[in-house]
Parts: sequence; structure tokens; C-alpha cells
Amino acid sequence: MSKLFGFAGDDDFCPGGPIYANPKEASLLLSLGRHVDVYFPSRKRSRISAPFVLVGERFEQKKQASIEVLPDECLFEIFRRLPGGEERSACACVSKRWLALLSNMSRDELCSKKTTQLLNESAEKNGEAEDLEIEDDGYLSRSLEGKKATDIGLAAIAVGTSSRGGLGKLSIRGSRGVTSVGLRAIARGCPSLRALSLWNLPSVGNEGLFEIANGCHMLEKLDLCGCPAISDKGLLAIAKSCPNLTELTIESCANIGNDGLQAIGQCCNNLKSISIKDCPVVGDQGIASLVSSATCVLAKLKLQSLNITDVSLAVIGHYGKAVTDLVITNLPNVTERGFWVMGNGHGLQKLKSFAVTSCRGVTDAGIEAMGKGCPNLRHFCLRKCVFLSDNGLVSFVKAAQSLEVLQLEECHRIAQLGFFGSLLNSGSKLKALSLVNCMGIRELNLRLPQVPPCNSLRSLSIRNCPGFGDGGLALLGKLCPQLQNLELSGLHGVTDAGFIPLLENCEAGLVKVNLSGCVNLTDKVVSALTEQHGWTLEVLNLDGCGKITDESLTAIAENCLMLSDLDVSKCAISDSGLMVLARSNQLNLQIFSVAGCSMISDKSLPAIVKMGHTLLGLNIQHCNAISSSTVDLLVERLWRCDILS
Repeated sequence: MSKLFGFAGDDDFCPGGPIYANPKEASLLLSLGRHVDVYFPSRKRSRISAPFVLVGERFEQKKQASIEVLPDECLFEIFRRLPGGEERSACACVSKRWLALLSNMSRDELCSKKTTQLLNESAEKNGEAEDLEIEDDGYLSRSLEGKKATDIGLAAIAVGTSSRGGLGKLSIRGSRGVTSVGLRAIARGCPSLRALSLWNLPSVGNEGLFEIANGCHMLEKLDLCGCPAISDKGLLAIAKSCPNLTELTIESCANIGNDGLQAIGQCCNNLKSISIKDCPVVGDQGIASLVSSATCVLAKLKLQSLNITDVSLAVIGHYGKAVTDLVITNLPNVTERGFWVMGNGHGLQKLKSFAVTSCRGVTDAGIEAMGKGCPNLRHFCLRKCVFLSDNGLVSFVKAAQSLEVLQLEECHRIAQLGFFGSLLNSGSKLKALSLVNCMGIRELNLRLPQVPPCNSLRSLSIRNCPGFGDGGLALLGKLCPQLQNLELSGLHGVTDAGFIPLLENCEAGLVKVNLSGCVNLTDKVVSALTEQHGWTLEVLNLDGCGKITDESLTAIAENCLMLSDLDVSKCAISDSGLMVLARSNQLNLQIFSVAGCSMISDKSLPAIVKMGHTLLGLNIQHCNAISSSTVDLLVERLWRCDILS
């Protein structure tokens, strides 16, 4: 054979001498038979990369050895011995099969204690110890919505986050592609999970919560919304395995009832926040168990659209010793007695914020009892409470001497007597008062007694109360001299005659003024406002004030030093008014809106560009006289500014 490889001549297999320095290279020999070897050097790239075997008259390609032929058991043993999370993440990218195997491994299956110690010693030598230490901190947050939320996506998160700090917060919303399989991957790969939110997931049932309970013992926050397949059994598993649970939110889960809540109350003694909404099988037993078990720590409680009765409110009033925030909405079976007993339970001593919406049980007697029983109440909000009258509101304000914020919305039995009576009896702590959509407000010829003004009031908001007019504004001017934030929106009965005296009595200097929808105000109001409060005014909203013209813009340009937000949408202003604003050297607007101003045209382009040096937001929607080419120029030149067109 050595002679064969050294042969040279005219009849060489390959004329020109030997081809390879090592002619005995085995890779260049093709076996043609039992006693024949053929030397076949490749001068060009072969079109067939795999070796062949000639059997009879046909070629058979040898199969390449592959790790894929190994069964799952062998791959499992390989994967569990990988040195770190980066290697596991790389392997998970190979195929869905590998991803499934890796995502179904729990942490205690990855390596033994000896292996961990060896890895740590090796990491210390290589300067990688820090990464191993933070692996379980759980500070990463992931959110999946819609079509992006699938079991495969959850498996990838479970594998990928383990080496980057550990998953701490997971939110999944609106998907049919998530099942208990995906939650199993999260449970086994993310033991550091502390917050889990499941919204509108019809395919997720109790099995998914079983997996979370078994693998995520550090869970602190659980949010379930629109999960009809989850029942008390799933909540029971969470209660037994997650004692650190501090926040629980359950909404529109038709199969979660008293048994699940009782289990949570018995096992989770650290509950600080509870919110339960639209769960038809939740009753007094479940609520009572939750509240009575968390007497010392429960701070926030929200109950909405439930079939509970006065019993639940009585338990809250007695056991809610740590409650600071209480929200009650649409409880049709709760009566006046429930609120009265809750107030007289003397357990809500720390209550600071109380909001009630659409509860027919809110009456004068019940609200007065709440005022007396909650000495530290600061924020009180009533919405759609149709049986509360002026007498009840005034009695409540008298009793709640710590009250700082009072909000009334769609309380149609509240009239001017109740409104001004609240101001007169609020003491010296009331800072903000809001009156919204109260149709019982009527203009009355009231004569107030000689009382000290409410010097603590800083913010006043009256919106869409058509009966409120000039007479009420005159009284407000006398009672509230320290106003800084004023909102009078949608008050068609207010004119210059009522508003100007109010401005004259504001001693502190107005900072934010919203007069949107006050269609009878004219330029005289803006002139008086800017002359008296231009040195403090920062925000001015005149949206929909159709009698405001360029004269107001001239007054603003001359007097407003601090103004940063101006809205003159749907006002009678023109290009000339914008030019006046642009010429002002002291005006530095950041937000400017002229939406719906029909007299603003392309001629305003230079003025807007000049103001654009400070603008961050510009609204020119429905300005039909501004062409699309002008809009394009504005977008090009005002590159720092967000433009609505």
C-alpha cells in the first residue's frame, strides 16, 4: 500500500504527484469491498457531506450520532448537572422538547449539595460568585397579555429568569393559551415568586393554583380576576402553603366562596389588604372570618357587589382595629342598621379613608354614627347615596373633626344648606371639598351667620351642578379666602357678576383654575383673574368658554409670569391672539391647547414655532383651517413636543 500511495507516472490516479502529506489519512479512504481500498481525494467541495457505504449497487448514508436519540430520562440527568442558569437557558432554546424538560425541573432536582459546593468554589475562583448569590432574590417582573400569553412563554420565563435574579412578579391577562401546564413550569422554576396576577383566564383551574402553592411558598400577593374555573379548593391550597400572603384580590370568580376565604383567614395571619368584588357565593361567613382573623394587621378592605348583610359591617366595626382604608360599593342587602352598628362598634379608631358608593343603607343616622366612631377619619367620599340629606351630612361633618377631604357625587338630596353647612361646621382642618353632579343644588337667598371663614380650605371643585350660580359663588368668596385650586366646570348659571367677587376675596393667590364649560364667562373674568393672580397662576383651563376672545390672550401674555398650562379649546380666539402670546417674553408655556378653534389657521405657524421652544405638548385637533402641510412642518420643527392633530 505504501508503494501505491507513492506511485507517480502517466497512469497515476491523480497525475502530478502525491496529493496529501499524510497519504494514510483514514478519512480519504472509501471501502469498496472486502479487499479493495480506493484513494479518493476531494479537489472541490463535495456535494455530499456524509460518508457512504456501498452495499451491492446502492449507497446507504450513515446516520450521524445525535443527543436527540436519548430518552427523556437521560436528558434529564444531563440537564440537572449543568453548571448554571445560563447553560440551562441556552439548552432551552434548542427545541420545545428541551424547554419542556428544563421547565419541569424543580430547584432541588438540579444538583446535589456537594455539586453546589463545588460550583460555588469554582465560581469564587472565576469571579462569578455574585451571580449565584442573587439567583433567588426575585426582583424580576414579567407581564404577558393576549396571544403572547401561552404555556410555552411561561416555560421560557421559568427557565430564563432563574439565572438573572429570579422571578418576583408575574402578570397574565386575557388568554386562553395558558393552562395549569404553564403555571406548573412557573411553580417549579420560580420559587422566588412573590406576586401573581391572573386576569380573564378561563383555562386556568385549581390545578394551576395547586402547582403555585406547592412551588411558590414565598407568595405575598395574589390577584384573581375572571377565573371561573378556580374554586375554594385552589384557594385552600394557597392558604395552606403560602403563609406569607399579605394582599388578596378576588374579582368575578363565581366559584370562590366562604370556604376558601375561611381557609385564608385561618392560615394567613399577615393579610394587610383584601379586595373582593362580584363574587356571588361570598357571604357573611367568609368576610367575617377574614376580618376577625386579621384583627391586628388588616389595613385596607374593599367590598364591592357582594351578597353580604349588616352582619359583615358589624364585624368590620368591631374587629377592624388596624383598618385605615375602607371602600364599600353596591351592597344591596346592607341597611341603615349595618352602618349604624359599624360606627358604634368603636373598632375603626384608625380609619383614615372611607368611600361609599351606591349603598341604599347610607342614611343620616348611619353616617352620623360613622363620624362619631371614626375619630381619625380624614378622607370621606360619598357617591350615589340617594337617601343622605343635608341634616345627615352636617351632622357627620360636626362629628368628624379630623376631616380633611370631602367628596360628594350624585347625592341629589344634598342642597345648598348641606353644602354650606358642611363648610361652616368643618372646623379648621378641611382642605378640599368636591361637589359633582348633585342635582339638588338650587340657588337660594341664604344669609350666613357671622362665623369665622374656613381658612384651611385650599381646593374647591364644583362640577356639573346646574343649580349653582352667582349667589353661591359670592358666599364661597366670603367663606374660603385661602383657595389655591379652583374648579368650576359646566356651571352655566355662573356669570362675571358672581365670579369676580370670588376672585377679589381669594387672598392666597390662585394656582390652578379650571373654568371649562362655563359658557357665560367673558374676557372680563380672565382680565380680573390675570391681574389679581397672574403672579401665582400656573394652570388655566377655559375649554368651551365660547365668549373668550383674543382680549383674554393679551391679558394672559401681559400678566402671567408662572403659567405653564393653558387650554383655550373651542374659544373665540384667532391667529392674532396667538401672535400676541408668541411676542411675550415672560410667558413659558409647556402645555398649550387650541383644539376646536375654527379661526386658527396656517398664519399661526410662526407664532406656534416661536412658542415651541418651551412647549412639550400641543393640541391642535379639529382646527380645520390648519392644513396638513403646516402640521407636517410643526412636527418637523417642534421635535421635542408631542402634537395632537
